[in-house]
Amino acid sequence: MPIIQINNRKTHILELNPEASETIVMVHGMFTNLSIFYFNIAPELAKKYHVVMYDLRSHGLSGKIDNGYDLGTLSNDLLDLLNHLNLSKVDLVGYSFGGLIALYTAIHHQDKIKKLAIIDSPITDKNGDTEQILEKYGNEYIEHYMKNYSISTNITPNNKQLEKSKKLFDFLLHETSMPQDLIKDKNFSTEKNMSLIKNKTLLLYGNESDCLPDGKLLNTYIPYSTLFSGTGDHNIPIQNPEWINEKLSEFFT
Repeated sequence: MPIIQINNRKTHILELNPEASETIVMVHGMFTNLSIFYFNIAPELAKKYHVVMYDLRSHGLSGKIDNGYDLGTLSNDLLDLLNHLNLSKVDLVGYSFGGLIALYTAIHHQDKIKKLAIIDSPITDKNGDTEQILEKYGNEYIEHYMKNYSISTNITPNNKQLEKSKKLFDFLLHETSMPQDLIKDKNFSTEKNMSLIKNKTLLLYGNESDCLPDGKLLNTYIPYSTLFSGTGDHNIPIQNPEWINEKLSEFFT
């Protein structure tokens, strides 16, 4: 699992099937890491594609950074990675907050993106107070995620791993610019912005996810988008990876 230096920033990346002619880059969500794709989704896609996964700044094994959690900066991190790997144009998959990074990149760097797949991403600022929402739901989300992780991978997280995830949450919320940066992007998910996306876009949402109404809204905003809902909630990549793989494989073929 290599750690590479990009602009003096440590970035943890993982590549599968690098000899394939077409590349899919996968962007995980806030408070998780690339493992959400690694166990059940990326290996299936890698039977045909070069798959690139990476940990966002301060997540997983990437370096801890106290600033730069706005969509523009995180999108630039993605572009820096593409340039580092000499990838000129890729298909892009984004889960949860990673989907917002993917949408931003598709709007501002259309020349870099072919097809776009969004998995259970929220729209921005639907409830108004970003910091309070994160404080209320962050630890609950982490515990739910770890439970589903153990079911999906047959690896039971111990208390140390759970504590590590909670420390990441506390670090991001209280020791970085993330809450303020998210507030800066609160008007990102407007119909005007989403209408600028010209890529074919696949929207995959859990039928019990709180984000499903957001997916339906994005489906009306993004011109060339198709929405599917499958069994699961916001943790659908680890609850129902078979369905995710089926839909992604159909879409990227």
